[in-house]
Amino acid sequence: MNRSTLALALAGSLTSAFASATFAAPLPASEMVGKEKCYGIALKGQNDCAAGAGTTCAGTSTKDYQANAWKAVPAGTCTTMEVDGHKGSLEPMES
Repeated sequence: MNRSTLALALAGSLTSAFASATFAAPLPASEMVGKEKCYGIALKGQNDCAAGAGTTCAGTSTKDYQANAWKAVPAGTCTTMEVDGHKGSLEPMES
């Protein structure tokens, strides 16, 4: 591989790594204003953060309604929320 090709491949790899890190980051505090963490209501891969062992963060839940993965919802709505028979919780639940 010549230097130009190697440099281009390296730049592409770094860009991809930074994009992945950004996607997996938790919601900034400014986006959580007026919201609360609601565990057990996120669909697979659609959690905002905290998806338990073997996962990193946002978008890494491995199953629907994972008990230790949360979505940000309007404050005061989590405990009254029910999605397909799964109730929301303000604390991580047992799987």
